[in-house]
Amino acid sequence: MSTPSTAGSPHAAISPPSPWVARFAPLVRAGGPVLDLACGSGRHLRLFQARNHPVVGLDRDLRGVADLTGTAGVELVEADLENGAPVPLLRDHRFAAIVVTNYLHRPLFPAILDALEPGGLLLYETFALGNARFGRPASPAFLLRSGELLEVARGRLQVIAYEHGEVASPKAAVMQRLCAVKDLEAGHGLDGDPEPRPLPA
Repeated sequence: MSTPSTAGSPHAAISPPSPWVARFAPLVRAGGPVLDLACGSGRHLRLFQARNHPVVGLDRDLRGVADLTGTAGVELVEADLENGAPVPLLRDHRFAAIVVTNYLHRPLFPAILDALEPGGLLLYETFALGNARFGRPASPAFLLRSGELLEVARGRLQVIAYEHGEVASPKAAVMQRLCAVKDLEAGHGLDGDPEPRPLPA
């Protein structure tokens, strides 16, 4: 099951980029392709396009990014992410970064990791257990368990940053956030781990 959202509505306002995504955006390979999965109104498509990345927006409803149709460097792909069929875009392409915010469909986790190029960055931020007291989503099916994104990354990605807890902005919620890079199979330091990445301010 996925986190319910009205982001694809043609009347949805375009929110500012997530501060979490904006903070780690400089770590993405310069000029590398970026996928905004369940892109909604395209706030992160627009962020990375402004940083001179070719961008792909993937969603079941593209009305929220209709204004970007035909824009150079922007590809929009309409697809049902939850019908159980492989998503060709994830199967056949590799990305320098994949961004997922306010969306959860657990069966996609393996395909998301596979779609990262070596050195690719995963930026994930969505609601977690405990959010029910603040409103929707409230069903555990739509909420990450404590440490769940760390488990997704384990053995596949080097975790750069992780957070889990209550936030006050843009609204009160319980959120879980991950920034991780696919470099565990790359060169290793003397201790056997990948070389640490610099943390943006």
